[in-house]
Amino acid sequence: MLTIETLRRAGVNTEEGLRRLMNNETFYLRLVNMALDDAGFGKLSDAVGNDDRKAAFEAAHALKGVLGNLSLIPMYEKVSEMTELLRAGKDADYAHLLRQLLEQRDELIRLREG
Repeated sequence: MLTIETLRRAGVNTEEGLRRLMNNETFYLRLVNMALDDAGFGKLSDAVGNDDRKAAFEAAHALKGVLGNLSLIPMYEKVSEMTELLRAGKDADYAHLLRQLLEQRDELIRLREG
């Protein structure tokens, strides 16, 4: 089960995320759980797998907003890196960056299912 403390130990800036939601822990945790199941992860995976950089940018940018607003810092940093590389049209190992992002997400899912 995800708690504020387990998220904090995982590197999430819970204080900042809670502040955005007027310190409503129940609502914050519900949104974090929804974010972990966000369809954007699948869209990003599909786009990276198809080497569709336009779709990958759109999916990464949308996830960046979700993850940033909840201060899910480890994932936010990785998706921000992807977003900026895609925005600039840089060649990069997007599959590797995606794996790192999904590993971070999967760790929080493991904590949730604990």
